[in-house]
Amino acid sequence: MGASIAEHDLDDDSDFAESHEINVTPFIDVILVLLIIFMVAAPLSTVDLPIDLPTSTATPQKKPDKPTYVSIKPDLSVAIGENMVKRVDLVRSLDAMADASKERYIFLRADRAVPYGELMDVLEILRAGGYSKIKLVALEGVPEAAAAQAAPAKP
Repeated sequence: MGASIAEHDLDDDSDFAESHEINVTPFIDVILVLLIIFMVAAPLSTVDLPIDLPTSTATPQKKPDKPTYVSIKPDLSVAIGENMVKRVDLVRSLDAMADASKERYIFLRADRAVPYGELMDVLEILRAGGYSKIKLVALEGVPEAAAAQAAPAKP
């Protein structure tokens, strides 16, 4: 609430006239802070499908700005990003995307419970559709089982 000082008689005991205008400056400040938070957080959220990826010791490579993820869930369903698609519609859905190029990299994510044959079936569908640049996605780091096998045996 604000008050304005007008030409009042100072000896008069009347209160200042009330102003019924809303101060929108704090509201604008909050909106700008929220906008900045969402602008920073939006690129960080990529794919949120829960997949238990295997680990790898390979050197991580630079990813493109807008990677195309194809995921195979434990129930063998396939998704592009977070959108579930049928296997027969996989190539058609990839072709319909905004950056439809057969030369772009497809990042294939498969849950560790997915049988090898199912992974190869999806790779074959992608290859038959003209997508030959496919990268397999894994978690970075040494798996515990591999680290135990690589460690020299103590006599």
